[in-house]
Amino acid sequence: MHNALRKSLVTGFSVVGLTLLSHSAQANPFLPGLTNLNFLSFTGVAPKAEFSAVKPTGWIGGDNLIFIDTPGTASNPNSACGSVYLSTYGCPSTLAIAGGYNYVEADGNPAFETGFGTVITGLTPGQTYDLSFYQAASQQRDFIGDTTEQWIVGLGTAIMQSVGNGGGVCDLATPVCTYANADPLASIAATPLMSTPSGGMTDWNFVTVSLTAHAPTEFLSFLAWGDNGNTTNLPPILFLTAVDAPNPVPEPATLTLLGMGIAGLAARRRRRAKQV
Repeated sequence: MHNALRKSLVTGFSVVGLTLLSHSAQANPFLPGLTNLNFLSFTGVAPKAEFSAVKPTGWIGGDNLIFIDTPGTASNPNSACGSVYLSTYGCPSTLAIAGGYNYVEADGNPAFETGFGTVITGLTPGQTYDLSFYQAASQQRDFIGDTTEQWIVGLGTAIMQSVGNGGGVCDLATPVCTYANADPLASIAATPLMSTPSGGMTDWNFVTVSLTAHAPTEFLSFLAWGDNGNTTNLPPILFLTAVDAPNPVPEPATLTLLGMGIAGLAARRRRRAKQV
């Protein structure tokens, strides 16, 4: 290889590397001190069971139709599509998570569920943090109708909840509910919307939200949100696991930058070849 070409390649890859580093440096820090991110530790009954019965260590709330499940197919009664109550048409595929995992299953009809969360300490007020996790969705068996699903994530001194019009109770008498946090300063974010066909499922997808702290100690909380708050009982079911997980693959922006760098190097090499 000519010295000039070798130098250009080294320089080109250095530029790509510096660009990728600067891209990574722009990311916000992860939330500090989170534990039991895969819901494997619990003090109550074994999954599959209601959240408040399993009692996942470090997590509170989830008193209504929220369950902790174990991975598997319909042959495993403790999976989402197994025979235990709140059975869904589909089971999320198995994730390759070191050490294993359990996952949250929540009814997305706002009239039938509550939020759940965990206390985080060591926050810097005014600092924005990134939070990543896996989400998936399906529909409770024996119901029909296309559904949409997303998680509402909050960081504040209270846990996210669904409320009726004007802040009242959310129930089936309320056609459409909304979500709120009793902390008026809470930072709230919604994950990308999933659209699940009737009797189908949306498999795991990796999502990231950004939340800004306003106190040193706050709740990180999740609220399953289906059909944009419509209380018609279809019902949409949401899944969640691997809270605060690192990105398993390069981000699309990073891949684009890398592709641009490699394409630029190839073009430079072609130009030099023509000059020889």
